[in-house]
Amino acid sequence: MVLRSPARAETDPLRLEDLPVPEPGEGDLLVRVLRCGVCRTDLHVVEGDLPPRLPAVVPGHEVVGTVAHVGSGIRGFTAGQRVGIPWLRRTCGECEYCLSGRENLCPAKEFTGYSAPGGYAEYVVADARYALRLPPGDPDPLAPLLCAGIIGYRALKMALPRPGGRIGFFGFGGSAHLSLAVAVALGFETVAYSRSQEHLALAQQLGATETRLTTEAAPTVGPTLDGAVVFAPVGDVVVRALAEVKKGGTVSVAAIHLTPIPPIDYDRLLFGERRLVSVEANTRADAREFLDLAARLHLTSTVSRRPLSRANAALRDLKAGRVIGALVLDCENT
Repeated sequence: MVLRSPARAETDPLRLEDLPVPEPGEGDLLVRVLRCGVCRTDLHVVEGDLPPRLPAVVPGHEVVGTVAHVGSGIRGFTAGQRVGIPWLRRTCGECEYCLSGRENLCPAKEFTGYSAPGGYAEYVVADARYALRLPPGDPDPLAPLLCAGIIGYRALKMALPRPGGRIGFFGFGGSAHLSLAVAVALGFETVAYSRSQEHLALAQQLGATETRLTTEAAPTVGPTLDGAVVFAPVGDVVVRALAEVKKGGTVSVAAIHLTPIPPIDYDRLLFGERRLVSVEANTRADAREFLDLAARLHLTSTVSRRPLSRANAALRDLKAGRVIGALVLDCENT
């Protein structure tokens, strides 16, 4: 599914096209795609919230597939092996950020499905150094782990309060439902905030301590959260989260694109050593750490599957908030 010009999802901007099977270079894997998750970042790419980097691009960066060809000079991968391809595709390895364990901040980093063709396709090429080994089994619940899970985990780590503390999740989509499940398993009190009653019902199934509709007025009892993660790409929600975090708490924003944040009352919302931090991409260490934790916790994602040819409809449903959990595209049966 090819994007040749960014446009609103309602206009069906992706086109199903026949392209040549990509040629892997030295150090690359050619991967046959089984499933590709539909992430909100894909929506930002398709609608142009992220400025285009290529004349045309195949979106998708939550890729579960099997190795079809191993390029020269690669060790540790074999044909037929199950792999995951995440958002972070490549970094320079030489800048101050790469050399200090912060490759997610590399100014030259590349992204799957944005600065290189992604997983809304039957085949994709990946740099073997950034590919992730995955277990066998149903590929559907694995796909959302590769961005929604990894990014949500990094955001959760930034906002985690003291052991047993209370953490809020603002916006309850693919990333939030995985992060909340991790927080529940680790023994934190959790509060899910959403404008959708159906999303909150999923939060309750996952063990949320409390759920709140954001369409209702904020409670007047004062701040009750020790930390919060904002997944909704809406600046107003950041202010709401800050208002519900106690002194010393952190609000982390897990969004690659955000509408403007309204003016913040410093005395009421930031004073008291409250912190507001952003999350940019992830490191390979984050990815491996999260996948190991997900395996130990038997973490699974709530997913529904669509054919690859229905990618436009999937993006529309994501934009409209009609997705419960996460969406994945079936790229085997085009």
